[in-house]
This record gives sequence, structure tokens and C-alpha cells, in this order.
Amino acid sequence: MSLRPFGILAAVALIWQGAALAEQPGHVTGIGGVFVKSKNPRALAEWYREVLGLDVKPWGGAAMPFDAPGHPPKIAWTAFPDSSDHMSPSAREFMINFAVDDMDAIVARLTAHGVPIIKRDDDDSFGRFAWIQDPDGTKIELWQPKRD
Repeated sequence: MSLRPFGILAAVALIWQGAALAEQPGHVTGIGGVFVKSKNPRALAEWYREVLGLDVKPWGGAAMPFDAPGHPPKIAWTAFPDSSDHMSPSAREFMINFAVDDMDAIVARLTAHGVPIIKRDDDDSFGRFAWIQDPDGTKIELWQPKRD
């Protein structure tokens, strides 16, 4: 006797349970911000304004709307194993991913500011990527989502 139909039914039940849980109150709906410590927060904020073009406000941060043209409809959260070198050469335990509208333009801006590009990648499935570090050593992944 094959257990295959039972496996499919079990998978459907798990998906339904997951959907039902997402409809209940008391769950995370998205990322509300990224907060970092810095020895010189003002200088770091200025770097993000000048080099990456963030609209840093007088309160020291930038609010980026989810409904910006071309912005991806979802935000990813992923845990990497301690042994991962995905954040290197940064010594920090996190990396920031910023979606960008034009990879060529942002790379030109970075080059004009003397920011070294750690690596670039054009991924057929997800889009275009470039990796840099901010003045505090935080690795930043720049991502231009694949356009359909």
C-alpha cells in the first residue's frame, strides 16, 4: 500500500494550518527597522546619505516606504549557521540587504565615493547583487530584483 496520498494530504493540512496561524493575531508582519550601534552615528548617517542616497532625516534615520516603485513586495529574514562566511569580510553578526532601483547607477555612485565593491553577481533567478561595507564594517548587500 502506498503512503503517497497520505503524504500529500498531510502536506496540504500543514499548509492550511500555517495559513490559519498567519491569520491569527500575535505574529510578525514585517521588518519595522534596522538599528545599529556606531562609535560615530552622525558620520555613519552622513555616509549612508552621501554614498547610498538614503534620505536621512534630522532624527538620524531614514524611512523607506514599502510601496516605492520597483520595490520587492516582501522582505526576507534568514538565519545562517555560525560557520557561514556569508557576512565576511565583516566581523558583524548581521548583514543589511537594500533593494535598489538601478544597480549600474548605484555602483557608479559607490565608485565615485571610492567605496570598494567586494563582489558583484547577476543571478538569473533573483536579480543583480553587489556587496560593500559601510565605514563601521557592516556588510551591505545591494539587490536589484529581477524584472519580469
